[in-house]
Amino acid sequence: MGDGGAGEAADAWERAAGALGEAGLPSGSLTGRRVLSGGTYNAVEELTLADGSRYVLKVPPPREVPALAYERRLLLSEAEFYRHAATVGVPAPSPVGDHRDGHLLMTHCPGEPWADLPESEHGPLRRELGRLVARLHRVTGPGFGYPSGALGPLAPDWRTAFTGMYEAILDDARGYRAWLPHPVDEVAGIARPAFGALEEVTVPRLVHFDLWRGNILVERAEPGPRIGGLIDGERMFWGDPLADFVSLALLGDIRRDSDFLTGYQEGGGTYAFEGAPRQRLALYRSYLYLIMLVETVPRASGDERVAWVREVVAPQLTAALDEIGRGANAPADKGS
Repeated sequence: MGDGGAGEAADAWERAAGALGEAGLPSGSLTGRRVLSGGTYNAVEELTLADGSRYVLKVPPPREVPALAYERRLLLSEAEFYRHAATVGVPAPSPVGDHRDGHLLMTHCPGEPWADLPESEHGPLRRELGRLVARLHRVTGPGFGYPSGALGPLAPDWRTAFTGMYEAILDDARGYRAWLPHPVDEVAGIARPAFGALEEVTVPRLVHFDLWRGNILVERAEPGPRIGGLIDGERMFWGDPLADFVSLALLGDIRRDSDFLTGYQEGGGTYAFEGAPRQRLALYRSYLYLIMLVETVPRASGDERVAWVREVVAPQLTAALDEIGRGANAPADKGS
């Protein structure tokens, strides 16, 4: 990915140097700037200084660029995630300087996004990941919802927060006239009876909500690879830890990931997949897959991406909604 021209490149270089200076770093020591791919909303750059140190700079698009409702002020949430991850020893970038909504400068984490690895290396890494995520879920917050305030102030209970999040993405679908495999009002009608299951969640905990492999850095080391950092915490919220299990098994089923679940328990995490937790997990799956489908409109995604989400993601949304529907129609547990 390159810059659009010499003038744009010069402006980007000046912006990067300015971010370093504001953070108390020598702006004149900037020797390299590389645009990183993979970001879908914020622009991401790797900065190299004369002493060899590296930093990552994130810059949001102009305010007039179309976006989903929850995406406003994402960098505030990302900085919040990193600050709290550090308190429990989870490897992640560290914000540098006084963070402002205009950009986020952070330290560089070792490793590369989790890509093709020998099958023999998957189990130990997934187990390590489980332990790290369990640590994240020890962190509690001051309320429920997105700390950015994009959807309003934090809520006193999870049902209020999550139903607001869900309604916001449905409103985005209506506003952008996004294609969905089911009409928006039908999706709302299916989800609504399951909202009561959210009331079991009474403590707001740190949720990354975007822990697919692209956001997990793997560092080559002896005696084997290890996780170098959990990145892109911009979609974090305070809520139900179970919500993290969706992206951790993106387009799959976390219940089949015995290595991760073993590590999660080793790290002190607890989980359940039946009854109300099963309903909540289906709600969170439907929420993420709604985001993936609706965001193709404000992103102006190309034909290939649109075709992929319709072919691959839409059936996952339908399956999650079917799961919600089955749970709503199931007889009540007499033991509860």
